[in-house]
Amino acid sequence: MIKTTEQIEKMRLAGKLASEVLEMVTPLVKPGISTGELDKICHDFIVNEQDAIPANVGYKGYEKTICSSLNQVVCHGIPDFQRKLKDGDILNIDVTVKKDGWHGDTSKMFLVGKSQPHNERLVNITQECLYKGIEQVKPGAYLGDIGNAIQVHAENNHYSVVEDYCGHGIGEIYHEDPQVLHYGQAGTGLELREGMCFTIEPMINLGTKYTKALADGWTVETKDGRNSAQWEHTLVVTSSGYEVLTKRSEEIF
Repeated sequence: MIKTTEQIEKMRLAGKLASEVLEMVTPLVKPGISTGELDKICHDFIVNEQDAIPANVGYKGYEKTICSSLNQVVCHGIPDFQRKLKDGDILNIDVTVKKDGWHGDTSKMFLVGKSQPHNERLVNITQECLYKGIEQVKPGAYLGDIGNAIQVHAENNHYSVVEDYCGHGIGEIYHEDPQVLHYGQAGTGLELREGMCFTIEPMINLGTKYTKALADGWTVETKDGRNSAQWEHTLVVTSSGYEVLTKRSEEIF
């Protein structure tokens, strides 16, 4: 669970590559393009430009490079060449890059075309939830501090936190301990130590927190059909706080 300096350097590279995939694809996310096309573009970029591995391909039978979660889809949406983006959609692109055996995992929300104010607010508040969770990270803090900060901010803005899915430890193994819940009590759970690497990836719903899994075995939607948003970063606990390994160029930490 605790990574060495050399291992963190490898995580840093994998994280940088994952963030670069999102930066590359951002200008292409517009009405008219299909989620299947976006998936192929990301796949080719990782393989041909980054000389890396799209970690999702073949993971537990998943066939695509990205998860493309639209509107009421909470997570694990499957890219589809038939589903073209349209004005007003909100889209999460989740990508994991594997480089030299190490993983970088990140996701970003996109407002497609002309966005509606309630969707824009949901997307922005969800990003704030991620940042508030990240701000809790330092040696001696607890996983419950992260979840509590996210839950309080979401509920203060009249949203709900998905409890069925959570963040996770990451390294040479894509998903490992600990589980990082996005709700809970401050001062509880695992104590954070320097060298821990994990993701924080809150899923925040306009309506209730309840979800349903579809028959394809992957796609998860809100039970009430209202929209959901998610942002994700991979980070490491440092001696003085945290480092966001998947930070994009427009972000300041």
